[in-house]
Amino acid sequence: MAENSCPQCGAPNAVGANECKYCGESLASANRNQQFNAHAPNNTPNNVTHVTYVNNGFPNDGINPSWPIKSKIAAGVLAILLGSLGVHKFYLGKIGMGIVYLLLSWTGIPAVIGLIEGIIYLTSNDHNFCVKNQVRLQ
Repeated sequence: MAENSCPQCGAPNAVGANECKYCGESLASANRNQQFNAHAPNNTPNNVTHVTYVNNGFPNDGINPSWPIKSKIAAGVLAILLGSLGVHKFYLGKIGMGIVYLLLSWTGIPAVIGLIEGIIYLTSNDHNFCVKNQVRLQ
């Protein structure tokens, strides 16, 4: 089965997909570059370079081995308990969003969003959590 790698997260997607099924990045620009040439042998795409990261002989499904190791449960609990201060964003390495949460903490909006994000973190599957937050699980 042919696959198309996401330019944002590197996750494998179907060749005809319009957006990444893991991070939601638009694949339209990547698909435009995969026009088939009728004169090329075996009908191979023109000017397409496929890069697959391999770790110990197994494909990593879009998870970069250099990403930091974090705990999904810790991120979810931090989001639920201290989401109003953005502690979960700092934990996941999203410093800019953590500062935004901290600056807006007096409004109460980050507390509600943190609660929702905590529930999403705890209920999402491991692969989607890793690719979306660019972390590896413990």
